[in-house]
Amino acid sequence: MTRLERLLEMVRELSPEEFDTFAASVEELRAERWDREIEHDSAAGRLDKLIEGALASHAGARTRPL
Repeated sequence: MTRLERLLEMVRELSPEEFDTFAASVEELRAERWDREIEHDSAAGRLDKLIEGALASHAGARTRPL
């Protein structure tokens, strides 16, 4: 049995309250990883074209207020 399979087996055995706490913790970890990925991509210049395009759209009045 793999580590992941053991983990999933343990998760299935959680009470509803424990599962909710676990799920919230996993979502928080996912958000942290996403934030780090975005920060890394931004620092590496991978978002520059998207930013330039958004700024150009805004400058050309091709945007609308949120």
